[in-house]
Amino acid sequence: MDSEVAERGIDAADVDVDAEAQGAGEAAEFEEDGRADVALDFVIDVLAAMGMDCTVDLLENEEEDPPEEIRLEIEGKDAGRVIGKKGQTLSALQFLANRVINRPGKKRRHVIIDAEGYRQRREDTLSSMARRLGKQAVEEGKIITFEPMNPQDRRVVHLALAKFPGVVTKSDGEGEARRVQIIPVRR
Repeated sequence: MDSEVAERGIDAADVDVDAEAQGAGEAAEFEEDGRADVALDFVIDVLAAMGMDCTVDLLENEEEDPPEEIRLEIEGKDAGRVIGKKGQTLSALQFLANRVINRPGKKRRHVIIDAEGYRQRREDTLSSMARRLGKQAVEEGKIITFEPMNPQDRRVVHLALAKFPGVVTKSDGEGEARRVQIIPVRR
């Protein structure tokens, strides 16, 4: 495990120094606890057990990312299969990795797993569609309802239309059937 981290040029001591160098108030309190390595090993083991031809990299956090966030990137021939239909397999893998590293009594850390840039492409597509449908809702004066979405996708739609003139968004429904509605505002 430590050899994989060393191969990537990441040292646990470097993580702490980088977090403090970012100047964020809470970043100084963050201490590397080895859970990033546990998440990396877990994902590697699961993909190997699935027979997937992929590599998994532990990414260094960007300046705007919280230091307790663990970012993993999957690349390789079978990365598309790891994504699954509408990202369901990728989301399930991310859910399991979060369950593995977050135990009661420990400060919560968030694992984000991406495969060949899928999450950014999905976010861009949803934002674009939301703006297009927001415009349509204003022009037609009708409420537009999306198909059921997971919480991450609903959040993208809400954020894309947060400052969009003439509409408000609302989530409606329960559990797996929860959808976003785009509601035109009467002036």
